[in-house]
Amino acid sequence: MFAGSLVALVTPFKNGKLDEEGLRRNVRFQIEEGSDGLVAIATTGESPTLSEEEKERVTRICLEESNHRVPVIVSTGTNSTLKTVEATKKAEEEGVDGALVITPYYNRPTQEGLVRHFEAVATSVKIPIIVYNVPGRTGVNLHPKTAARLAEFQNITAIKEASGNLDQVSAIIAECGTKLAVLSGDDSLTLPMLALGAKGVISVVANILPLDVAEMVRAFGRGDVESAQRMHFRLFPIIRTLFRETNPIPVKRAMELIGMAAGEPRLPLVKLSEDGEAELRVVLTDRGVLD
Repeated sequence: MFAGSLVALVTPFKNGKLDEEGLRRNVRFQIEEGSDGLVAIATTGESPTLSEEEKERVTRICLEESNHRVPVIVSTGTNSTLKTVEATKKAEEEGVDGALVITPYYNRPTQEGLVRHFEAVATSVKIPIIVYNVPGRTGVNLHPKTAARLAEFQNITAIKEASGNLDQVSAIIAECGTKLAVLSGDDSLTLPMLALGAKGVISVVANILPLDVAEMVRAFGRGDVESAQRMHFRLFPIIRTLFRETNPIPVKRAMELIGMAAGEPRLPLVKLSEDGEAELRVVLTDRGVLD
């Protein structure tokens, strides 16, 4: 159901508060530039620092500005199964097209615990669920055979795979076949993952270069591997720089530099270092998006 280039939206702030008009501009930009979907209030959107009211406003703005032109997916996962179920039900009531549900962090469940967690979520709603596996942030890795068990639930339709392990990507696709769409959760690995059979990406770099990411995925999809490779290598220096410090610190600064709404991240994240900004300015200038 979900494929192509979906953007992991930044949540813009102004004077410490949600920049609603800036978010609207950013969403319109994404749709106009060809993104295939919006993923809101996830890691890149600084979900841990957003109030419940802010999450509701971000969701509502994305739905209003999208107006059914592209899917709107919101992050609802927590490390509490009950809270995740409640949040996912609420998102469904608000009218979103899907939910991104991260593996529970910090409490480090077993593989059986992961299955039961996602079962509780999937059976509580009808909207599609994207499982989010990012062991570097959560401390738990969802194994390929566990992914295959989750694929048996009708509305668990995709996995955002951000383990950084291409062997694991291969194993998930081998285990799940067409039952579970794999989406890249690492911008630098999108092209290799497409070659293995992934269906798209939930992208950070698409915040600033949505057309480039979308065109790379589409080029590969139509069999133009050479063009996809060329686009990958054009994006690669920027991708590396956007992840030299904790996401979304660099991408928010990049957006500000090119005139987009972003603002500084909220504590405990801080603004980009001087060395990081110097490198960012170089790669953005080289790419032609900054004078």
